[in-house]
Amino acid sequence: MKQLVLISFLCFFNLNFSQTNSKTQTIHVFVALCDNVNQGIVPVPAKLGNGQDPKNNLYWGAMYGVKSYFKRSKDWTLVSSTENPETHILERILFKHTTTNTYLLADAYDGKYIKQTTKDFLEATAGRNPITIKKGNKNLKFGGNANLLTYIGHDGLMEFDITGNFEPIDDKNRDAIILACVSKDYFKPYLTLTKANPLVWSTGLMSPEAYTLKWALDGWVKDETDLEVKNRAAEAYNYYQKCGIKGAKRLLVTGY
Repeated sequence: MKQLVLISFLCFFNLNFSQTNSKTQTIHVFVALCDNVNQGIVPVPAKLGNGQDPKNNLYWGAMYGVKSYFKRSKDWTLVSSTENPETHILERILFKHTTTNTYLLADAYDGKYIKQTTKDFLEATAGRNPITIKKGNKNLKFGGNANLLTYIGHDGLMEFDITGNFEPIDDKNRDAIILACVSKDYFKPYLTLTKANPLVWSTGLMSPEAYTLKWALDGWVKDETDLEVKNRAAEAYNYYQKCGIKGAKRLLVTGY
């Protein structure tokens, strides 16, 4: 019995020691809420496509939305939720990974401001617009200071162009995951300017739901290769969409 108690204590101590001494990594997710009225999309059911209602939105509060899906995950713990933290952002949530010092900040942008969402994401991939979130004695770096930047939502670049500050401010390596339809074609000219690494993006039409991101992050937090992370994303997409793994691997790709 004493041996079991000692083993349990050592396991707990080693886990906490590892987290305390491991490097802090940050992920910033920019979500353009699905919006039937203000986006050029094939309409979804009205409750899911209200871009001003994060609670029920397809990409946020619905079953496979970012907030709902990550809240159900055993790998992530919800730290905080804030309504209207900034202009155009309806809700901001912070998660911590359960076994690593990795934090995920997700912003739900009002769907009618999809252009602003896209611009904010792209400028962040250039290292711009840093955000600091204080948690205890930690100053967590997001925005342009995050290690991984993610966009989820409709590919608004199909309808509009964007101007912004896309020249990188330094030579820091920033990964990007872009879950939107045909994102490789439409985002490539911008990521070429910002010098971000396209970890996962798409070659065709897709449903940008949170399971694809979650499975990709499972590999990213383990410091897997870009190809391994991309393959995890494809496996998730096939698992939920039943599209065939070959098709999923053609749809979700990595690199230029």
